[in-house]
Amino acid sequence: MACRITELVLDCHDPDRLAEFWCAVLGYEVIGHEPDGLALGPAGARFGEGPLTLILARTENPRRGKLPLHLDVSPAGVDQETELARLTALGARPADVGQTGEESWVVLQDPEGNEFCLLRTDVGEA
Repeated sequence: MACRITELVLDCHDPDRLAEFWCAVLGYEVIGHEPDGLALGPAGARFGEGPLTLILARTENPRRGKLPLHLDVSPAGVDQETELARLTALGARPADVGQTGEESWVVLQDPEGNEFCLLRTDVGEA
């Protein structure tokens, strides 16, 4: 018997604003409303099956420094450059976490400054 990771919780100031961003990035929708946040996931997905649910939990305490955990996303049906342009248009910004410039991934931040990486490999249509 083993556990499976079913949710990833991201503390944030404005769950509604981040939901717009992450739903557009991942092709997710809001699948649950809580008093202190939102749950995002694929349309019609059942909890624990398929991709992780992303929980956006409202907090008044801003994070400090680099996150010890971050998301990696991969382009789906396009190249990295095309996906980078799309993510930037959605509100992602470049982030410097000490990369050398030789990496195959691009480090970005969401509208609240949470780092994530855009990988190079196209994983096929979403």
